[in-house]
Amino acid sequence: MSDYPRFTINRAMVALVPEQPFLDWIQAVDPQPVAGLTLEQVREDQSVFLLPEELADTHANAVHWVEKRWQEYFEFMLGEWFDDSVWPETLTLDMFREWFSIRYHSMVFDMAPDAPLLHDDWDEDDDSSEMLH
Repeated sequence: MSDYPRFTINRAMVALVPEQPFLDWIQAVDPQPVAGLTLEQVREDQSVFLLPEELADTHANAVHWVEKRWQEYFEFMLGEWFDDSVWPETLTLDMFREWFSIRYHSMVFDMAPDAPLLHDDWDEDDDSSEMLH
């Protein structure tokens, strides 16, 4: 394999980047707040989502894709930190836009083309993985 990216996959990628209101919420509801927790620390390991390349072929289309499903994404991001007992009572699209920025990338490179891609379904009870290629 060469040292430069050669293989792409047929997906676009978005990362939901936490903004200050998300950090403010974390600090307000955390029963054991981390002293000095910064926005940079919250952003260190962002969740990344692969989208259908043909439907998310521009930044605007990717934002549209995510915002059509904003509540699912919002709940996912909240759940990464705390259970729903401390979530805000009302979630809105405007709130989602304040709490997260959407970072879009149109090219996703596979740097391990010889290794099989596995698809893990976290909703399944049997912990099985499905090989994609």
